[in-house]
Amino acid sequence: MDNRNDLWRHVDASKQRFIELSDRVWAMPEVCYTEERSCAQHVAELEHQGFRVTRNIADIPTAVIGEAGEGGPVIAFLGEYDALPGLSQEAGKAQHAPVEAGGHGHGCGHNLLGSAALLAATAMKDWLAENKIPGRVRYYGCPAEEGGAAKAFMVRAGAFDDADVAISWHPSSFWEVTPPLSLANTRADFIFTGRAAHAAASPELGRSALDAVELMSVGVNYMREHMPSDARVHYALLDTGGIAPNVVQAHARVRYSIRARDLPGMLELVQRVRKIAEGAALMTETAMQMKIVSAVSNVVGNGPLEKALQNIMEDLGPPHFDEADKAFAEDIRKTLSPQEIAAVWRSIGLPETDAALADFTVPLDAPRNPAIGSTDVGDVSWAVPTVQAHAPTVAIGTPFHTWQIVAQGKQPAAHKAMVQVAKAMAAAGAAVLGDPALMAAAKADHKAKLGKAGYVSPLPPEVKPPLTMSLGG
Repeated sequence: MDNRNDLWRHVDASKQRFIELSDRVWAMPEVCYTEERSCAQHVAELEHQGFRVTRNIADIPTAVIGEAGEGGPVIAFLGEYDALPGLSQEAGKAQHAPVEAGGHGHGCGHNLLGSAALLAATAMKDWLAENKIPGRVRYYGCPAEEGGAAKAFMVRAGAFDDADVAISWHPSSFWEVTPPLSLANTRADFIFTGRAAHAAASPELGRSALDAVELMSVGVNYMREHMPSDARVHYALLDTGGIAPNVVQAHARVRYSIRARDLPGMLELVQRVRKIAEGAALMTETAMQMKIVSAVSNVVGNGPLEKALQNIMEDLGPPHFDEADKAFAEDIRKTLSPQEIAAVWRSIGLPETDAALADFTVPLDAPRNPAIGSTDVGDVSWAVPTVQAHAPTVAIGTPFHTWQIVAQGKQPAAHKAMVQVAKAMAAAGAAVLGDPALMAAAKADHKAKLGKAGYVSPLPPEVKPPLTMSLGG
């Protein structure tokens, strides 16, 4: 039977509560593993909607699962609610205007992401109950996607072992099935310990940990010529050893993010970076400790699920934006460079137009050239057949992890997009639940892509969730 209209009716009936949830989370931006208030908001809504709630998933205080329904397959909806540091911005302003100097902001739209996923799960739950259909709906409240790899820890802890299909989405410039491309990624700290000394009176007695960090940086930069062109290595200094130049720095710490197109390539690159760090320690006569902070796998696509979701998104169509939505989007675009706008159009392989907001569906076979980052959804996709959508919450061309994203996070256009994508996700869940052949095809495709080796977590067994990561721990 065609269940989409019934599902979409349930989405529309509940949407205002979830728009308000999104706005509340936007107003309390919390970064990697510190999302106590944001998680509490989602837990309160889960309980209000009658989900059975399990907290502290994988020993992560801000990870939660809500489940509803009985028997049948398990359809998982993935939500997020973490923000980014340094991106505080007033809503609805097309110029840089921080709410709090140096404060956090939802520069990747995760306030919308979690709320729409929970709206989809709620609509599907209500639809199952109304029609007395067996099946279970799960909402996974996932913190720390921005570098913390929470889903990878959740997968390793078995949180997805009995899920049949996972569905998620992400804010974007376009209405499309998300290309199943991402980079495997390890974040690792390299901690150097030397010996302090008076830099003028007895420099020969000192062994500089900061010198080791700098030499490591030189070595990594020379390595860039000899690594795959689609791999990425970047770093941030966490500890430079103090502010006194007349003291030889006895301690220093640098965090590296090491990315490659697949897990084996990434693990090989990690070992090359480690050898460079060991060489830097040898040259400076310092001690080096490497500490893995987090790691994620590349995304595994699923052809049957992607085709099914594409059909749904084409039938549903993109959000309808009014003139006020377009006017604000035009104001945002005035803050962007032509290169930024052109880059986003290149990512979908379609000719650039003057549209401020996307009012079309990107074809599944578009000749894409996507900008590729990393996500812990990758590990979920190794554990269970997974599909994701993009929805146009922002003006076309808006680069993510910027104040412009934060400024658009509470706009009516963003609300329209999150409601529309909730409808698409709910319909995708119902399609899988109601079509055993689709479920079987999705699982067969997943098994074939995993190959004989299957999934091996990129997280070393001894590595625990880095709950103090945002503090440099």
